[in-house]
Amino acid sequence: MKSMEPFPPEGRSAMPSQPGTHHTSGQPGRRPMTDGLNFHQAPFLVIWEVTRACELKCLHCRAEAQPLSHPDELDTEEGLALLDEIRRFGQPLFIFTGGDPLKRPDIFDLIAHAKTIGLTPGMSPSGTPLLNRTNLARAAAAGISTVSISLDAPTAENHDAFRGVPGSFALSTDAARIVSELGMRLQINTAISAYNLDQLDQMADLVVSLGATRWEVFFLVPTGRGLQLDEVSAADFETVCHWLYGQTYRLEAHITAVEAGFYRRVVLQRLAGEQQIDPLSVWQNSRSGHGRFLPGMNSGSGFIFISHIGEIYPSGFLPLMTGNVRQDSLVETYRNHPVFRQLRDPDRLKGRCGRCEYRALCGGSRARAYAMTGDYLEADPACAYQPEMATAATT
Repeated sequence: MKSMEPFPPEGRSAMPSQPGTHHTSGQPGRRPMTDGLNFHQAPFLVIWEVTRACELKCLHCRAEAQPLSHPDELDTEEGLALLDEIRRFGQPLFIFTGGDPLKRPDIFDLIAHAKTIGLTPGMSPSGTPLLNRTNLARAAAAGISTVSISLDAPTAENHDAFRGVPGSFALSTDAARIVSELGMRLQINTAISAYNLDQLDQMADLVVSLGATRWEVFFLVPTGRGLQLDEVSAADFETVCHWLYGQTYRLEAHITAVEAGFYRRVVLQRLAGEQQIDPLSVWQNSRSGHGRFLPGMNSGSGFIFISHIGEIYPSGFLPLMTGNVRQDSLVETYRNHPVFRQLRDPDRLKGRCGRCEYRALCGGSRARAYAMTGDYLEADPACAYQPEMATAATT
């Protein structure tokens, strides 16, 4: 399982305030837009799962990766055409993921084409013997700008048990240092579950020691092999969010919380406490929580995922197939498919999420809502917040 949601390549700030975003009574606006970005027209981030082949046996794997490639994977010609289609969005951030992208023999050709046509590709490889200096140097030469490496525990014993293969921790930490030496940006990915909830302080220390520029903290969605893991309570996730906010003052790495839109609400609440003003006033002054998040980004809103066999999804954790790039336009699917349009309309949300004054900022995890309720518009069960609004605001 890979999750990668990096922020703008340079600096610590997300996009500044969007003057055209409407608000009513100081509440976050309905439209998922930031300055220069319109999530109705193009995603901020595109992820292509180039293969499900992977030598790891991760306890939480969304893809339930296998050792061998699927016979119906997009071939090289189809992959090149997909990259050209992605470029029609403009220049979104773009990630090669898997499985393990280094298992594809043509991965460096695909990287080079992405770079040539004006994309800024990143890569999310697995901690296996393929993650070595030779392959990382080839990736850098082909055009990779950012490499994300998954580390889910601060010790070899615990990480290797989580990833299912001895030696993965050593390979991953060695590769992390090589990434920086080769001039690429390093992102560390950590999946939060009951397995490592008591090791987060040590994980933060590890992120610092490796010199990562970003730390992506993924709040587990019970899909794939992740169904076997003990769930973390909403109260525990809330505690983690407050802990992460504190780390933003300590770590040089930019912290990204994935499938945890409620972290954005926590950021506003904490900033409001520091400034002694209302949280929604903070929202009006800084749409990004002073660079800590990208507002409104969620499954299908600023985000799109393509599977190894060309299936189009709002995200890798929301298994609602909306088409296939072999016969459907990725651009038109993102802009016009009913599922994507619903996901970009926070006023369609139900339950607590639909009543919440932070619904356009956060939106809750649509993937977790679907996994746990069967309805991708239902409330996120992992959010502990009780909204103050009696009814959803209209604009």
